[in-house]
Amino acid sequence: MPSMDDYRGQEPAWCPGCGNFQILTAVKQALIELGLMPHQVLLVSGIGQSSKLPHYMRCNTFNGLHGRTLPVATGAKLANHELVVIAVAGDGDCYGEGGNHLIHTIRRNIDITLLVHNNQIYGLTKGQASPTSDAGMVTKLQPHGVVLSPFNPIAFAVSMDAGFVARGFSGDIPHLTEMIKEGIGHRGFSMIDILQPCVTFNKLNTYAWYRERVYRLSDHDPYDRRLAFERALEWGERIPIGVIYRNHRPAFEGLVPALKKGLLVEDAGRPPIDTLLNQLY
Repeated sequence: MPSMDDYRGQEPAWCPGCGNFQILTAVKQALIELGLMPHQVLLVSGIGQSSKLPHYMRCNTFNGLHGRTLPVATGAKLANHELVVIAVAGDGDCYGEGGNHLIHTIRRNIDITLLVHNNQIYGLTKGQASPTSDAGMVTKLQPHGVVLSPFNPIAFAVSMDAGFVARGFSGDIPHLTEMIKEGIGHRGFSMIDILQPCVTFNKLNTYAWYRERVYRLSDHDPYDRRLAFERALEWGERIPIGVIYRNHRPAFEGLVPALKKGLLVEDAGRPPIDTLLNQLY
């Protein structure tokens, strides 16, 4: 059985009080409770404070380009679909620079889990508005307030018929751990939007602000798409967390004939390495 020590990576360099610490704890706890060992897991990230999370884990990791988390995660899953692949991104990284990749990853329904650290601000690049920043929020680059309506990732994912759509809150580690476990266990694409305070640059969406509004879903049928839209549009005085929507669309790996023959990384048709090396001499 794995332990926290098995997943212990570098010492985190986030700001004291950052919501990323709780997300890191929830990820580790979810993997431990699922009985997954580090060699069975791949964490892929892009650029941002959220994307530093793989550095603080001991498992297979890949740190790529800004907004390009999902293509790498997709390629890794196709090459070795026995790996548990988790993509880690921020709201700017995923919903801004990586928005186009999100669209097509949902369409493919590849069996990976996407964790979006949604702090409604760009943290690494020092506090400009992100796609999910609330209208009117004042930032260093928007001194008169954000004029655009915020992007609603939950409603978007439901509209695209994503396989598994959930929301968590970094201030509720036990609940977030369960969401991550359910996302990993879902066969197909899973997106978990995680509300996460940025204590340095976002003075609006604080822990206190969230705790006054966040509530756990109960008596909600996540297979009812109409109800899922209603919950997805709920924001302001009340913000639901939990599994918003899910379905049983076939995962992409099961639709590709080449993948049914086995793992691409263990393709029986490739020549032995000695044969390849001898060709060089």
